[in-house]
Order: sequence, then structure tokens, then C-alpha cells
Amino acid sequence: MSKSEMDEIDRKILDVLQSDAHATSEKLSEVVGLSPSPCARRVRNLEASGVIKSYVAILDQVKVGLPISVFASIKLERQREEELDRFAKAVMRWPEIVECYLMTGQRDYLLRVVVKDLESYEAFLKQKLTRLEGVASIESSFALGQVKHSQALPIGGPG
Repeated sequence: MSKSEMDEIDRKILDVLQSDAHATSEKLSEVVGLSPSPCARRVRNLEASGVIKSYVAILDQVKVGLPISVFASIKLERQREEELDRFAKAVMRWPEIVECYLMTGQRDYLLRVVVKDLESYEAFLKQKLTRLEGVASIESSFALGQVKHSQALPIGGPG
């Protein structure tokens, strides 16, 4: 299902589910103006088409004991397919990395690494990241605070 195949009702349903994944068909029906059965059918269609990928619990990073976010910029020695694949496979194995982006510009990857303290990040660097073949350089930046964090996509807004 593409964006052009979704109508305003689908977008409203997605908007509600992004803020409350437990929203019932009854709640959705109140918001979008359909009865519960058609709402449930639309949700199933959005799930089947892959628009809704999964449902998750979003945890408070500090309350679960992982208050440190580090953004690591990675430059590889070479940008050949096998090096990119090797790096991507390693990233998938390491739970400390919660986000990874292949980038344009000066660096090849941008990682968000979540740890409990500076010692844990140092251990992650020494035992994992610096041991990965093909990594030319690592530049780490520590987040001092979080201004905004959202998993919700702006599907109902302009654009």
C-alpha cells in the first residue's frame, strides 16, 4: 500500500495508533467516523500491506538504567559492498546500537549507541567497534540532553 492508496481515514487511524497502539476499534471508530468493523478491517489491511510494521512498548531510557546516548560517526577504510555488508551485519548483532544510518558526506555511518555509563561505552568501543575490520575512524559525541524524541511519523501533516 502506497501513500497514494491511503485515504484520510487510513491516515487518521495511523495517527491514533502511533500515539496509542492499544487503541480499540471502538476508539478508532469514534475518531475517524466509521463503525468498529470497518476500522478493524482497515487496520488489518494496513498491517498486511506492511504500512504497520509492528507494535512495541517504548521504554524510558533513563528509568531502565541506560541514560547515556552516544552518537558515533564511523568512517570505513573503503566503501566497497563487502565492507558495507560486514559493518551492517556487525551492527545488527550489537544491542547497544539502537539506530544506524548509512550516510552521505564525510562519514559513512551514524550510530546511536545507548549505554548505562561511560565505562560501558568504552568497553563497547574496545571490545566491539574498534575490533571490526575496515573501520578507519570513529568520532563520538555524547548527548547532554534530549530535546525531542518521537517515533510518530508526520503522516497527517503537510507534505
